[in-house]
Amino acid sequence: MSVRTARPQKTALIVARRIVADIHHDGCKQGDRLPSEKHMLGSYEVGRGTLRESLRYLELSGAISLKPGPGGGPTVEKPDASHLANSLGLLLQFDGAPFSSIVEVRESLEPLIASLAAQRIGADQLAELEASVQLMRENLSDRAMFLEANQSFHDIIAWSSGNPLFGYLIDAIEGIFEGAALGVDYPVHRRSAVLKAHSAIYVAIEAKDPGAALDSMREHILELSRYLRKKYPEALEQSVTWDAMH
Repeated sequence: MSVRTARPQKTALIVARRIVADIHHDGCKQGDRLPSEKHMLGSYEVGRGTLRESLRYLELSGAISLKPGPGGGPTVEKPDASHLANSLGLLLQFDGAPFSSIVEVRESLEPLIASLAAQRIGADQLAELEASVQLMRENLSDRAMFLEANQSFHDIIAWSSGNPLFGYLIDAIEGIFEGAALGVDYPVHRRSAVLKAHSAIYVAIEAKDPGAALDSMREHILELSRYLRKKYPEALEQSVTWDAMH
């Protein structure tokens, strides 16, 4: 894709960033109301149309919600990884990137993340990780529960790495992959293999053994890659599309 030269930033985007800066400066929390439109028009010295465009941008970014009617207005929210997943999905679609690119990123990142988690995980996160393995063990016949527990397992490890960027990235790329209608099936024997792999990863992390955690996660993701390439090669070569994401 050709490199584009930088264009001047729109006033609405500049104002949106100033609003976020003020939210942090004022110590606003999720659920707090922002000042009235009249107050913000004076504070940011812009027209009503520009301010409303700024607020819509922040709403789409997950930073605020806009409640209509009396007593409504902009309210502070906390963006989550779904917003990153949407942005990445849109970028990948315009680049024509296949779903195999997501698997390749997981092969590179997740072993390192597991290694970091083995060094940094807290007691509460370790208990959550164990619970996700147990949930999978008790629900092998339930595909939906399996997929939910599988995603939770990887999310917990990413957030236990001590680096929030890893948490958001893994949440987002899993959201893109799992949210797409690829037609990939996980029969019971495949779920059993995943459970075995998750159990080995959990043992390594519980033992605070970064080398074993890295090796176990690497083998787990490579096994997933081999399974997908053998059973669903066409699905992996499909291009990521924004409209296919849930």
